[in-house]
Amino acid sequence: MNAPVTTSLPRALPAEHRQRLMAIAREVSFPAGTRLFEEGGRADRFWIIRTGTVDLDMRVPGRRPAVIESLGHNELVGWSWLLTPHVWHLGAEAASPLRAYEFDAEEVRELCEEDPEFGRAVARWVGEVVAHRLHSARTRLLDLYGPYGSGVRR
Repeated sequence: MNAPVTTSLPRALPAEHRQRLMAIAREVSFPAGTRLFEEGGRADRFWIIRTGTVDLDMRVPGRRPAVIESLGHNELVGWSWLLTPHVWHLGAEAASPLRAYEFDAEEVRELCEEDPEFGRAVARWVGEVVAHRLHSARTRLLDLYGPYGSGVRR
């Protein structure tokens, strides 16, 4: 049986790595409706939610962006900062007033290079988040756009 996905920061990183990451955090706030980033934009930072919620969305031609997932307390907002070419794969909007820790992507990537153990822990955490988000996106898009009765064909 597979272990559960750990996308929440306190459970995802060992204490020493979590402390190292949090030492470079900057506290930020955004009102509801603020766009944190747009699909296709430059991924130069990321956030961990303290309070509030963020909706991740995907552009759908001829329609409003489809909300793929809503994120809350202690969850990572943004993973594209870690992987070249550092371009956002989704969009993100504060669904409610948001307080978060913000991280400069370049600074975190440098820490990952300097300390391979820290880098592996961060990469593992982000990898689990990516896998979870891809599954959520697939499920949500099937819910929104799949034909009724889709599933096993007979």
